[in-house]
Amino acid sequence: MPLITIKNVFASYNHCNVLEDICLTVNKGDFIGIIGPNGGGKTTLLKIILKIKKADSGAVEYNNSTNIGYLPQISYSDNMFPISIEEVVMSGFMGNKNFKKHEIAVRCADMMNIMKIYDIRKKPIGSVSGGQMQKALLCRALVSKPNVILLDEPNTYIDKESEFELFSYLKSDTDIDAILLVSHDIGSITTYVKTIACVNKTLHYHNSNIIDEEVLKHYNCPIQLITHGAVPHTVLKNH
Repeated sequence: MPLITIKNVFASYNHCNVLEDICLTVNKGDFIGIIGPNGGGKTTLLKIILKIKKADSGAVEYNNSTNIGYLPQISYSDNMFPISIEEVVMSGFMGNKNFKKHEIAVRCADMMNIMKIYDIRKKPIGSVSGGQMQKALLCRALVSKPNVILLDEPNTYIDKESEFELFSYLKSDTDIDAILLVSHDIGSITTYVKTIACVNKTLHYHNSNIIDEEVLKHYNCPIQLITHGAVPHTVLKNH
C-alpha cells in the first residue's frame, strides 16, 4: 500500500486556484524532486500533505505506518523567537508519546552530533548562521524517526559540502522510506532524486531524474543551459 496517495486535489487562496486536479502516489523507496516556478503551488502541496492547509476538494490518503517529518523554508522572522538550538531540535517530539524522556535526550544529542551542531546547542537561534539554523531544523524533522520526509528548499543557506553530507545522511537513514524534496536547484534535483514532479498549478510526474525537453516544457520558467567549449559560456533558451 502506498505511503501517501493524493487524489484529484484542488486548492485556492482567496478564491484564486493554486492547485488543480493534483494526483500523486508516494511509495516506499521514492525520492521525488518537486520543481516549478515561484507561486506554482509547491509549498501549498506540502502544506496539504501535512494537513496545515485544507484542500478545496479531492483527498489525501495515508498508510497507517506513515509518519511525516517536515523541514520548512527558513523565514527571517523565525530568528527573533527566544529559543535555543537544542530546544528547536527537541520540539520535534511535540505531541509524540512514543519516546521516554531519557530517549529524547539521547536522540537529540545524536542528531545534533550527526549534523555537527552539538557544540552550539545552547545558543539562541538569532545568534547562529543560516546554515546552522537549517541543520537544527533538519534535526527537528528527523529526530522522532519519521519514515516520510518533506523538505522545502533544504539546501538554502548551506554550502555544497554540507549539502552533500545532508543528502548522504538522508539516503543512508534506514528509518526513512520516502523523501519529497522541493528545490529550485536543478543540480540538486538531478544529483540526488530518483523521479521528478513538475508543479505549476497542475502536476506532471516524470518517472526519471533526467531534465529533458519534456520536463522543461512543464517547468514553464526560464532555464539556463550550460554548454562546454573553448570559451566558457551560458546559453539561454527563448523565454
